[in-house]
Amino acid sequence: MVRNAERYAPFTYTRKPNQLRDFRAIKMSKSSDQPKTRFDGSASYVATDDLKLAVNAAMALQRPLLIKGEPGTGKTMLAEEVAAALNMPLLQWHIKSTTKAQQGLYEYDAVSRLRDSQLGDEKVNDIRNYIIKGVLWQAFEANEPTVLLIDEIDKADIEFPNDLLREIDRMEFYVYETRELIKAKHRPLVIITSNNEKELPDAFLRRCFFHYIAFPDADTMQRIVDVHHPKIKQDLLDAALKSFYQIRSLPGLKKKPSTSELIDWLKLLLAEDISPEALYSQDEKIVVPPLHGALLKNEQDVHLFERLVMMNRNHR
Repeated sequence: MVRNAERYAPFTYTRKPNQLRDFRAIKMSKSSDQPKTRFDGSASYVATDDLKLAVNAAMALQRPLLIKGEPGTGKTMLAEEVAAALNMPLLQWHIKSTTKAQQGLYEYDAVSRLRDSQLGDEKVNDIRNYIIKGVLWQAFEANEPTVLLIDEIDKADIEFPNDLLREIDRMEFYVYETRELIKAKHRPLVIITSNNEKELPDAFLRRCFFHYIAFPDADTMQRIVDVHHPKIKQDLLDAALKSFYQIRSLPGLKKKPSTSELIDWLKLLLAEDISPEALYSQDEKIVVPPLHGALLKNEQDVHLFERLVMMNRNHR
């Protein structure tokens, strides 16, 4: 039952961008307003060849694309960039621990109908006035293909993926209150993200094309940084990346710093005009970097890192 509009906050709709970047036109039409048929990357998102191949494979198979990877590796942003690159509307469903699969289809607002009946409102005679369309319904009735993002599916309970099997597989569902079958006009490109916090059911996995976004190596990270901080000096970037990867390799870390946290840290280093020399000692041994609170988000990790630095100093 619907008690207030806040329950539907996870459902967000993003319109197509007014201005798109220069991508290859599809053979079917020369118009830039037509959806593209392949994802070739984006100027603002560094996608590896394997990732681009995975997106295109999911489109060819007409299967949901399941993306796993560490938090902060750009899984959610991928859906946004794919929608922009393919010139398709983006529908987003951000999953919470309390989210139920039915909310993605529709909900019947019985409370509002009861209140309106007590007030003598004539619209109570049409039950359709109290059917709240979910994000899947919106995608199914769209007049053009859409990109549908189901974000962080592993936050929901274990039954959530299974409850969506039929709808995602057959692209249809039944509305019992109105006794109508809702079928998709166009099959959306479904992108599902997971932080790998819990295992997903095998039956659900069989219906997906899977791709794991590995943590970027130094060369790929350099390209990512160039997108966000194109004017950063190379000596500062080299020192920052060296310090960053050493922190990530520290055994026993409870939470390793992510790509997004590196981008934030570099932004702070530039804002505070930190020199490359501040990131390392004269003998090239690691030091506690300035503004390390952007990288280490747990007091245990901070203490562990500080102990390592002290041990290095004692062995000079």
